[in-house]
Amino acid sequence: MDLMYFEDVEVGNKRTKSVTYQVKKEEIIEFARHWDPRSFHVDEKAAVSSVFGGLVACSAHIFSILSWFATHGQRRTASIAALGFDKLRMHHPVRPSDTLSCSFECLEKRESHSKQDRGIVRTLAIISNQQNIEVFSAIVTTMVAKRSQ
Repeated sequence: MDLMYFEDVEVGNKRTKSVTYQVKKEEIIEFARHWDPRSFHVDEKAAVSSVFGGLVACSAHIFSILSWFATHGQRRTASIAALGFDKLRMHHPVRPSDTLSCSFECLEKRESHSKQDRGIVRTLAIISNQQNIEVFSAIVTTMVAKRSQ
């Protein structure tokens, strides 16, 4: 695995993760039973008559998949900590068997004011399905390590 340090991050650079994630029906139901047990997340029959017309993943589940993308694939950012998530948007339902991909675009970066060994990076994260329909987006602020001097 290749780590991308603060010095490697370029504003305006967009990269797509080298991995995809297939959402399984059982996973949608199990996650939602614990965190968001509304009928359109846990009951296939009831979900058919919902506004979604079928079973869909809950937003917390999709946000968790974003975290999965951040830690998988050939190239990862040398993240120290997530500092915040802004403008989280659910653009399109995520359904069983959807295959999701994720891209990250660096919006801005700055040196840390208090620690010389790190910087702050703001990134637009976009998750899309197999039809290239955007399903989720967020602006992620992350503390990123610098290379050892």
